[in-house]
Amino acid sequence: MNHAPRRARLAAALSEHGVTAVLVTWPVNVRYLSGLASSNAAVLVTGAGEALLATDARYVETARRVCEGVEVIEDRDVAGALLRRARESGGPGRIAVEATHMSVGAFHALSGQHAGEYAGEHGGGHVLVPVADLVETVRAVKDEGEIEALRRACAITDEAFSRVVERIAPGMTESELARRLEAAMVELGADKPAFDTIVAAGPNGSIPHHSPSGRPIEPGDLVTMDFGALHDGYHADMTRTVAVGRPAAWQRDLYDLVREAQRAGRHAVRPGATAGEVDAAARDLIAAAGHGEHFGHGLGHGVGLEIHELPFLGPNRTGRLEDRVPITVEPGVYLPGMGGVRIEDTLVTRDEGPELLTLSTKELLVL
Repeated sequence: MNHAPRRARLAAALSEHGVTAVLVTWPVNVRYLSGLASSNAAVLVTGAGEALLATDARYVETARRVCEGVEVIEDRDVAGALLRRARESGGPGRIAVEATHMSVGAFHALSGQHAGEYAGEHGGGHVLVPVADLVETVRAVKDEGEIEALRRACAITDEAFSRVVERIAPGMTESELARRLEAAMVELGADKPAFDTIVAAGPNGSIPHHSPSGRPIEPGDLVTMDFGALHDGYHADMTRTVAVGRPAAWQRDLYDLVREAQRAGRHAVRPGATAGEVDAAARDLIAAAGHGEHFGHGLGHGVGLEIHELPFLGPNRTGRLEDRVPITVEPGVYLPGMGGVRIEDTLVTRDEGPELLTLSTKELLVL
């Protein structure tokens, strides 16, 4: 695959931050820009869109095979090697580094060793400039190949839910249900689960990120399942809540409220909408019903090469959505000691209206 268009988009953004190049060391971002998945690689992208990648002997042959249009050098000190090449190739410059991912110690070591060496030898110097979310902002808008990988991950997730949901019965533990969902996704072609599956039954449903336990599912429980498949590096994310046995009136009311809020959130997704506006479309309904204090997390987040990535939907978020941005919409209401409901879909922002990728029913399934 040709990753040059991605590097070109990144190069075009450099001038906004007053830098002439960016040193990328976060493995996810290296993969996005070059195609190389590894535990030790870095890539230097210049304002002209040129790219140089360094990796060690474990990955260098793979890099030279998959990294089209990128010069590859072998060195275990990947960041240092790229900065040495930058020092040797020309005059002083401002090089961005990934403020979100690079440790303070690594930053100071690189600044002292490489910028200082250059200044001593040439009377100039490279200045390393911490910049947050430079590559992540570019990554937020997906190309159609990425969306197709995500679409396939979501289809696997849907099919796994369909296979497993009818087998849920009293006596099955939360952990057993989580294992069944994960096994079904792998059987259907997932590389692995996209994240640790959440299964929360009965009162545990009031804990948004409950870890599955040995608690048996009981008649009268609401059961929340938050899970997704990883396919070709891309992460699906879906949550469904079902009822085991006839639900009580409060359970139906809670479910109907969350379903309506989730629908409102999905309908608010459009290019140009702010993250706060989309969040408010769902949150305001929940607050009006008297449950504002029971919805304590953001409405959603971007998905792609990471399960949580830009943009984030929340009351204090200000960024605007663009075309071809995959996000989740996942309102929930959590009642301590009683249980909770969360409904989540993965969808893609489109000019013509949001494209829903997770298609499992949002009607309350009574098992």
